[in-house]
Amino acid sequence: MSWPGPDDIFLSTSLATYLDTNVVLEGACERVIVGDLYCDIPLGLYVIRGENVVIIGELDLEKEELPSRMNPVSEDEIKRAQKAEREATDLKGSMRKRMEFLDFD
Repeated sequence: MSWPGPDDIFLSTSLATYLDTNVVLEGACERVIVGDLYCDIPLGLYVIRGENVVIIGELDLEKEELPSRMNPVSEDEIKRAQKAEREATDLKGSMRKRMEFLDFD
């Protein structure tokens, strides 16, 4: 396996060598988005098996742009928002099941 060096000019070319190779991510985080809220949850060290790697890229924090409507919140707030969203989806599903006997056609 060849690792990209400082002489690599094209990032996409150098990252292509990681495909189908086990990848270790240090300082990984998961961005959770619920509606207009988001939170970056730290995951720490992550090992991803090579057969699960389909595409890989590097995030440029200086160029990262989120829509202006997005609001950063704490991890607790995003978990509450996820729970509320899940409960709303479950309620909608149960209401739909209760109404199945009605034939609107």
